[in-house]
Amino acid sequence: MLDIKKMRQDPDFYKKKLGTRGVKPEEIDEVLDLDKKRRDLLQKTEALKAQRNEASEKIGEAKKKGENADEAIAQTRKLGADIKELDKKVDANDEKLHDLLAGIPNIPHDDVPVSLTEEGATELRKVGTIRKFDFEPKHHWDIGTNLGILDFDRAHKVSGARFVYYLGLGAQLERAVYNFMLDEHMKDGYTEVLPPYIVNAASMYGTGQYPKFRDSVYRVNGEDMTLIPTAEVPLTNYLRGEVIPTEELPVYVTALSPCFRSEAGAAGRDTRGLIRMHQFNKVEMVKYTKAEDSWDELEKMTANGENILKKLNIPYHVITLTTGDMSFTAAMTHDIELWMPAQNKYREVSSCSNCTDFQARRMHTQYRDENGNLQYVHTLNGSGLAVGRTVAAILENYQNEDGSVTIPNVLVPYMHGVTKITKENAVPFRNK
Repeated sequence: MLDIKKMRQDPDFYKKKLGTRGVKPEEIDEVLDLDKKRRDLLQKTEALKAQRNEASEKIGEAKKKGENADEAIAQTRKLGADIKELDKKVDANDEKLHDLLAGIPNIPHDDVPVSLTEEGATELRKVGTIRKFDFEPKHHWDIGTNLGILDFDRAHKVSGARFVYYLGLGAQLERAVYNFMLDEHMKDGYTEVLPPYIVNAASMYGTGQYPKFRDSVYRVNGEDMTLIPTAEVPLTNYLRGEVIPTEELPVYVTALSPCFRSEAGAAGRDTRGLIRMHQFNKVEMVKYTKAEDSWDELEKMTANGENILKKLNIPYHVITLTTGDMSFTAAMTHDIELWMPAQNKYREVSSCSNCTDFQARRMHTQYRDENGNLQYVHTLNGSGLAVGRTVAAILENYQNEDGSVTIPNVLVPYMHGVTKITKENAVPFRNK
C-alpha cells in the first residue's frame, strides 16, 4: 500500500508514475478527496469533543455550587450524539479510502521500461548456447506422455483440466529438481522453511493478492481461508505485524510448496503441458531488507535464480518487465525466461521482484534504524524456480532422437545414479 502522506504532498508525481501502470488521474484525485474529507471530519470531531469537555466542566462547576446544570447536561448529550454521527461518517470514509488505496499498485522504479503492455521489456542478458538439434524437437508433453512419466488424461479424469500425474522417473525428476534448488539456495544463505499451505484473508491482503486478485485463487471455508497461490504469501507474512531486530536483517528464507491457481482469465492459453497448471510445485525465495539495501538484494536474488539454470545448463535470458506487465506489488521485476526448443522461444520460469515497502505497509512489518526510528522493511520475492516449468525445459532441452531424456549432470546424484530416462526404466510397474 502506498503512503497517503507522500501522495498528498506530491499528487502530480503519483499521477505521472501510476499512469504508466494504467491508473487514471481521477483515481488519485478520488483518494486525495477522501483523505481531505477524513481530515476535515476529524477536525470537526475534535472541535466537538473540546466543546463537550467544556460543557462537562460546566456541569461539574454547577454541581459544586448547587446550581442547575440541566442546560449543560443537555448540551453534553447533544454533542455526544453529534460526535457519534461524525464517527460513523469517519468510519465509512476510512473504509472507502482504504479500499481505494488497496487497489492502487506500487510506484514503479525509474528504470522500469514504460509500457501498458508486455511489449517493450528490456533484455538485460542472454546466457547459454541454444542447442542445435539434428531432428525435430518434440514438445515436453509429447515426450513425457510417450515415456509414460506424465499422465494428463487420467489427471483430467480425476481432477479436470490443467492437472497432471507424474509417474516413476518423472516424479523422481520433479523431486530431484526441487531438492537441488533448495540445496543451492541454502548455499546462498537462505533458511529453508516448510510453511502452511492454507492462509487467512489477512495474509492474502498483506502480500497484495487481496482484494484485487480474489477471483484467481481457491478459497476454502467460505472466504476467509485460501490455498496458497505461491509460498510468497506464508513466507512474507511470517513476520507480519512485527518489528524485526536490525541485526537480523537481511532475512533470507526459501520454501518448496504446492501452488494453487484458478488461472482465471487464462482460458485458451497454454492448455497443454506443464506451463500453466492449477496445481504446481515452486521453490520460492523471499527477503526482508533495509530500504537502502533492497536494490542490491534484487540483483542477488535474480542471480540466485540464474544459478539454477546455469548449473542445469539450460539457456535463458533475463528481462526487466514493463510498468504494465509487472506484478501489482512490484516496483521492479526481473523475469528469468528459459529456452523451450519445441516452442522456439523463451518462457518465464521466475519473476524476481522488489516490492519496496508496499507489502510491509499492508503487513505493518518494521525495523528500527540506527537512530532508533521505526522504518518499514522492504520485501522481495522470486521463484527459484517454478519446478514444473523447469522439468518441461529439461525434457525438451535434453531429449534424444529415440525419445529418451538425458539427466543433467547435477541431478544424477538426486536421481540415485540414473543418467537417462527411457521407456524401459521410466515407470517400473509398467515394465514388469
